[in-house]
Amino acid sequence: MSTKEQKKRIELLQGTLDLLILRTLLLGPTHGHAIAKAIEFNSDEVLQVEQGSLYPALHRLIKRGWVSVEKGTSENNRRAKFYKLTAKGRRQLTVETSKWDRVAGAIARILRPAEREGES
Repeated sequence: MSTKEQKKRIELLQGTLDLLILRTLLLGPTHGHAIAKAIEFNSDEVLQVEQGSLYPALHRLIKRGWVSVEKGTSENNRRAKFYKLTAKGRRQLTVETSKWDRVAGAIARILRPAEREGES
């Protein structure tokens, strides 16, 4: 990755990666590399999740009981761990999505106060 590309990268707010992983796993069980690629693809290549961030986040989600893990075989016939959203994780996804919506709304109100004044 070039320096120019590194400058364009967007750092995720703490907790945002957990939300993105939970949302990605809503589509079904998958392995770590596929989770990272799905986040990258669905963000139009804006968000790139490095292994050094992804796997600690997955371990944190497992510890909280939001994600479970099973061993399996990937599409290219390699051994892999498949991560799956638990019922507790589904409920937490709803909570985290609500929190995100509140934070995003608050940030938007700060960045675009004129638009808010126009609503009156």
